[in-house]
Amino acid sequence: MRKKGLSNLMKWAKPHLPELLATLFLSVWNPLLYSYVPQFIKYIVDVVFEGNLTEGRINLPSFLVSFFDSFEDQLTAVVIVGVSLVIYQLFRGIFMFLNGFIRGKFAEGVAFDMRISMFKHIQNLSYTYHNNADTGDLIQRCTSDNDTVKTFLSAQLPQLLYIIGSFTFGAVQMALINRTIMLVTMAVAPITLTASIIYFRYIRKKFELVEELEAQMTTVIQENVNGARVVKAFANEAFEINKFRKENRKFADENRHLSNSMALYWGLSDFVTFLQYTLTISVAIYLVRTGALSAGDIIACLMYIGMLVWPIRGLGRIIGDFGKAVVASNRIEEVLSLPDEYGDDGTETPEVTGAIEFKNVSFRFPDSEVNLLEDVSFKINPGETVAIIGKTGSGKSTIANLLVRLLEYQSGSILIDGVELKKISKRWIRSKIGVILQDPFLYATTVYENIRIGFRNIGPDRVYQVAKTAAIHNDIIGFEKGYDTLVGEKGVTLSGGQKQRIAIARMLLLDKPVVLFDDSLSAVDTTTDLAIRNALKETNNELTSIIITHRITTAKEADKIIVLENGRVSEIGTHEELAQKEGLYKHLWDIQGALESEFIKLVEGEEDNE
Repeated sequence: MRKKGLSNLMKWAKPHLPELLATLFLSVWNPLLYSYVPQFIKYIVDVVFEGNLTEGRINLPSFLVSFFDSFEDQLTAVVIVGVSLVIYQLFRGIFMFLNGFIRGKFAEGVAFDMRISMFKHIQNLSYTYHNNADTGDLIQRCTSDNDTVKTFLSAQLPQLLYIIGSFTFGAVQMALINRTIMLVTMAVAPITLTASIIYFRYIRKKFELVEELEAQMTTVIQENVNGARVVKAFANEAFEINKFRKENRKFADENRHLSNSMALYWGLSDFVTFLQYTLTISVAIYLVRTGALSAGDIIACLMYIGMLVWPIRGLGRIIGDFGKAVVASNRIEEVLSLPDEYGDDGTETPEVTGAIEFKNVSFRFPDSEVNLLEDVSFKINPGETVAIIGKTGSGKSTIANLLVRLLEYQSGSILIDGVELKKISKRWIRSKIGVILQDPFLYATTVYENIRIGFRNIGPDRVYQVAKTAAIHNDIIGFEKGYDTLVGEKGVTLSGGQKQRIAIARMLLLDKPVVLFDDSLSAVDTTTDLAIRNALKETNNELTSIIITHRITTAKEADKIIVLENGRVSEIGTHEELAQKEGLYKHLWDIQGALESEFIKLVEGEEDNE
């Protein structure tokens, strides 16, 4: 699992290998350059002030030492060495800036690639997946998990090499001063390393649990933000607050346990580190008293301790972040490893005129053993208006989803202009069959932009034309800002009927030969419903319209009516034929038709009284 996690991490770095290698090189180069800084101090103390090098040597380039030695005046030598150190530190600063610049470019490149890959793959996942996906969890994988992986690759991974370099160069420099003091200082490394490994194994499981709990909490937030109107309509605020409190409490408790573990680790790590400082200083003082070390040596050693002790201490943080990054990368990979719906796709792109035929089609969901559609057969001719009617759960919307290949049928055949549907490219068939849903999605922008979304080259006249066809133009010009009116998130400021008609107008811009209304005229009155369909026919008399509806008054105007019962076709015919024949359609017509007659009489009576 660890190897797999590391592989998942590194695959994002491969496209940016030059930046990664440069960052890693500079991460090692920086501690190497710093390892010479204490030598400047040692030179001032041992050579300038003490005047001898009997206790050791200065580990600086010989030309630089010769240059320093050329100044006999003590004050001048101190100034020259000090200025040289400042210039040297500026030189180091340039490399540190370069490291940060390249690392930032690498980080954003990795994050950009991950976001694009995730978004593109999610777009291409199946309709079934999106129906069952946890939105809050999915958003977290695309955001916080993305940031976790990016941060590890761009910060923690280079820091790991920095630690190795710092430990190595610091140990070499200390060994050149005194091997005993170097070995004493390094004595803490095995303890710290062992503690870090134990910490990593424990903390990784904790991070996984915290991620899961955070995803659950995010889901509750997302559901309540999207469903705010429903919550208010049912006066259910107290229940939702309590539900969020429970999820928040579980997340907070587990996060607190994680923080306690981290605090214990860092506390013990600090304690061991300061013990090591105490031990090293004690040994150094003893060696100074015995003459094995000079005053400059002990000052340099104190600076080198930081290169050995503190980086090893930070190893636990990097290992902990590695565990978190592995969890995050695996969560991202779980989504990316899901099968793309276009993996099983057709290749044909036939001309679509609207000739549709179902032959003994049966369908069931993968997790069910019961067919939702059973042996369904019917034909639709080009230019026809066909209504599909039936009780809730009879399979009406499933037929719509099968037609645009959002779902795949298990048996039977669906022919589009004589071509088997499974042989037709999914993108092609979706570009030819327009689907207008009962609850359409509108973007949080203006009415105008919602109608022409994705069609930037279409001018206002065409937008106004399709709005008139969809019987929404008069409503729009009645708004305070007309077509520039903001509709709010998901069209929250509009009525159900207005949203449906804007969705119809948007679909008409595509000028598709087949339009499928999936109960998308349910929120408009019968008169507007009829006006829209008549306008569609006038605009394109070759248009094939499929209307899925519960409303008989809508279905009765169709050229053909298909009645579904329990996933089977029970009746096919015109309104006049089916209204005289015993069956579900006649039963519904007797109820809805009677209500319609009563309503018409009531309206006519009120007009007569006026």
